[in-house]
Amino acid sequence: MSIRRSTKSRRAVAAVSLTAALALAISGCGTDGGGKTNDVGSSPSSAPSKSSDENKEAKQEDTAAGDNVDPNVKLAEVKGDGLTLVINQVKRDSGGFVTVQGQIKNESDETRNTSTWAGTESTVSSRNPNSVAGATLVDKTGKKRYYVLRDTEDRCLCTTSIPPLLAGRTTPIFMQFPAPPSTTTEVDFTLPSFATASLKISG
Repeated sequence: MSIRRSTKSRRAVAAVSLTAALALAISGCGTDGGGKTNDVGSSPSSAPSKSSDENKEAKQEDTAAGDNVDPNVKLAEVKGDGLTLVINQVKRDSGGFVTVQGQIKNESDETRNTSTWAGTESTVSSRNPNSVAGATLVDKTGKKRYYVLRDTEDRCLCTTSIPPLLAGRTTPIFMQFPAPPSTTTEVDFTLPSFATASLKISG
């Protein structure tokens, strides 16, 4: 099953501003020496914000998935609220990113709302409604938490505009994070409303 959709226009915008966003993320990577987990990539971008009228007119494009992945490959499976999240691929890219791809299936008898997956940060959830922008990776060894990458307009590099998930239906998802150090090969993945999954990074 192919879960690739056209995201060229969205990725063109992201490509222009991603360097700045990644630089901002990396600037917060230092540990505080107190044993706490530091946040990486959570700071908002410094690009000028659009007016409220422009924001209302802006359309949120759907970005369902990146590369084709084999849905039969199951790296991890976690459940939450009648849903099952399966991770199919966790890949380190040469550009300094980690891409996580998977699928969410509604195994309940009722339609499930997808809005909680965008997280609780108001700026992120408003610019990326019904997305998986609330996902995080945690490097327990390096004591760092990594957030989904965003461009200078706070639009995430992840699946967005996910409609309510009908009973028995499955939706593909993807998200990109700043890459942990090359010595980090395993991270904890969390998406709001789901249990935490331990993932091994390939590539």
